[in-house]
Amino acid sequence: MKIIITGAKGQLAKEFLRKLEEMEKDFVAFSKQELDISNFEKVIEAFKEIKPSIVINCAAYNLVDRAESFPFEAIKVNSLGVANLIFACNNYKAKLVHFSTDYVFDGSKEGLYTEEDKPNPLNEYGKSKLFGEHFIQEQMEEYLIFRLSWVYGEGKQNFLYKLTEWAKSQNYLRIACDEFSVPTSTRTIVEVTLKALEAELTGLYHLVNSGYCSRYEWAKEFFRIKRIKKFIYPAYQADFNLPARRPKFSAMSNAKICKELGIEIKEWKEELEDVIKKGFLRLQ
Repeated sequence: MKIIITGAKGQLAKEFLRKLEEMEKDFVAFSKQELDISNFEKVIEAFKEIKPSIVINCAAYNLVDRAESFPFEAIKVNSLGVANLIFACNNYKAKLVHFSTDYVFDGSKEGLYTEEDKPNPLNEYGKSKLFGEHFIQEQMEEYLIFRLSWVYGEGKQNFLYKLTEWAKSQNYLRIACDEFSVPTSTRTIVEVTLKALEAELTGLYHLVNSGYCSRYEWAKEFFRIKRIKKFIYPAYQADFNLPARRPKFSAMSNAKICKELGIEIKEWKEELEDVIKKGFLRLQ
């Protein structure tokens, strides 16, 4: 069984590499420089050489605010790049594992979002990810789509890294208290994804840690665990005047994937403390 991983320099791919090396699996990982999934010819060349049975797509355009001014940059990777992978996977009978986002929702629901809820993205990034989902569902049978939220792991591409950097130069931090979702570790995502592959699941699932919180609560908990003494001021989403609209409440339920696999996924606070205290979280 050969595995291709795209987006190898990202925080999620790094965790897949660590785990698959530990498991001694046969895989090839490509960075964007080595394989740009929006380049159809390069995708076909890679598949022709490797002939994978599983493709784990960690490549994504996730500059949410920039996508408002340059929507095609997001579409190129999150939609058209996915279409290229679909064509190649179908040609080589490979299963595609793809990661989407809670930003496909508008935040108007009262309660946790489930897989049955109708998406209605508020921004260009969310639209580009939803197009990618639709392409997969319409053109493939062997696939896994996992919607994620507030992902954090090794590297500089997450909110916790930003918090750490802000804390170095600021005594007072303003963090939104009216934006809610689920902080989710790359460790959780990788562990559950590999279990789903082993169980030969297909379909669309929400893959997040359990519970939910505001960005303000997340920041406070992170600083408590790290013993960083800074004053965090509860601000409002509107105060930051960001180009992209974001859902105020986009927390998702992981009940479906838990039921399918017969597992429990850790509550976000417990997981955050565990990955920090065990040294899994390297923000650099």
